Amino acid sequence: MTRAFLLGLLFLPMLALADAPAAKPRQAAIASANAYATDAGMEVLAKGGNAFDAAVAVSATLGLVEPESSGLGGGGFMLLHVARDQRDVFVDARERAPFAATRDMFLDAEGNANRRLSVDGALAAGIPGLPAGLEHLAKRYGKLPLSESLAPAIRLAREGWKFGPKNAAMMGYRRDALAANAGAARLFLRDGQVPAQGTLMRNEDYARTLEAIAREGADGFYRGANGRRLVAGVRKAGGIWTARDLEEYRVVEREPIRIRHRGVEIVTAPPPSSGGVALATIFNILDGYDYAAMGKVARTHLVVEAMRRAYRDRAIYLGDPDFVQVPVPLLVGKDYAAGLRAGINTERATPSDMLPGVTVPPSRPDTTHFSVIDAEGNLAAVTQTVNLPYGNAVVVPGTGFLLNNEMDDFSVKPGVPNAFGLVGEDANAIAPGKRPLSSMTPTFLLGQDRVAVLGTPGGSRIVTMVLLGLFELMEGEGAQATADAPRFHHQYLPDQLSAEPEAFTAAEIEALKARGHAVQVGDRSWGNMQVVLWRRDTGEVEAGTDPRWKGVGKGTSSDESAIYR
Repeated sequence: MTRAFLLGLLFLPMLALADAPAAKPRQAAIASANAYATDAGMEVLAKGGNAFDAAVAVSATLGLVEPESSGLGGGGFMLLHVARDQRDVFVDARERAPFAATRDMFLDAEGNANRRLSVDGALAAGIPGLPAGLEHLAKRYGKLPLSESLAPAIRLAREGWKFGPKNAAMMGYRRDALAANAGAARLFLRDGQVPAQGTLMRNEDYARTLEAIAREGADGFYRGANGRRLVAGVRKAGGIWTARDLEEYRVVEREPIRIRHRGVEIVTAPPPSSGGVALATIFNILDGYDYAAMGKVARTHLVVEAMRRAYRDRAIYLGDPDFVQVPVPLLVGKDYAAGLRAGINTERATPSDMLPGVTVPPSRPDTTHFSVIDAEGNLAAVTQTVNLPYGNAVVVPGTGFLLNNEMDDFSVKPGVPNAFGLVGEDANAIAPGKRPLSSMTPTFLLGQDRVAVLGTPGGSRIVTMVLLGLFELMEGEGAQATADAPRFHHQYLPDQLSAEPEAFTAAEIEALKARGHAVQVGDRSWGNMQVVLWRRDTGEVEAGTDPRWKGVGKGTSSDESAIYR
């Protein structure tokens, strides 16, 4: 980071998005993990839709062409800025545990966790929230009917889309699980094998499910013929869903978390996301240091120590705020951060087992994110998921989509790590109707002259990737440079500083090790960040898509709708 830039930010007045005159965006911008989805959003904008209509189109299309990452059988978080009201709102469309779920449903007779049951098969599935989220977006905030916003995905499902490198790479991890389920094998495999890249994939069942939602709204998914089909199919496969589970699902609007740090405001995700609380903790700890003036190793050391403490608090305190009392005001407070800061040695790493707390696999981009700005200044940051690649590998015949395995995001047993190595306590224990804790962190950065929308997949690493992206934006970097930047991560347990191959030089690694950090440099990159940026002084808009999946994602500020046929 440049010292002059960050020190200068300390003296900028804090501005909310509505506080000062600004040039409206000259055009819309969308960045998503798949070009088909970006083009679908642009098509809907060209029809007169706004950012929220475009978000419906992008979301539904990603569920079709990126089934390894999200879909109608999963859920998500939607962070919105509604320009006409100058209001930010967080839409929680996270999955819920079935009403028949129990605290110990994934423990064997000896009390040991059987995590295979929480990963593969129908018992692993929470009640999907994305279909209700799409209806909520369209009815509450959009300008177009669902039939128009869903039309690009419906058309693409029938005409076909080309199976790509990311689809194939992620399916390699889950081929056996997909092959074990007849519905999934029929829909996604070819002669029992991963399809060749470039294979034309059609999904008539997905088109029919979207058409039911277009006609009837969320009821077309949760009730009627589709609801009965889902319940029967899940129960036949060993799950515990009931009609009541589907009929009583509701999205929840929540107040976002707001953070002020070095002259900008950060608007981000509240519980049941862990992201906003963790970001607030990290930034508040760093407020006590002139880290902009430090060298890279000293700065990284402090950032990692702040990460360590934020993830420790995640394990102990965070869960669904509708079920447990999450002490958010305390955790995001400056005084609390000052106490955490007092325990940091600026020269030595604190071993995680020295922090009081819980008594620990690399993440893959098995979630997806997209960012949207429209010409009116509406913003949408949407992160959606089915959890692990290709969810629980179950397709109920006739539906056209995979179910999630979000039950694994609960704390199956205190101290037992989930698939991303995250541990938890009773705050995130399984309970009927409860939402599992999530790392998804859709975020806005609001500055005097710049507004950015960003987010990423990446499991437990989502929060730290968003953190590092915010650092880049505060340094004045553009949308693409923010998506490009190298990444590092610490999550309390395991006690390890993970890094992408190009994040640190050999000398920097040795210096971090000398401070007591266990540095593990991976052989592959992480995440799939999508960023859009609006320069409020000029109205210029730009989009940046993560280069780590070359030729798959697409960020554009063009008003063209080049639809793939």
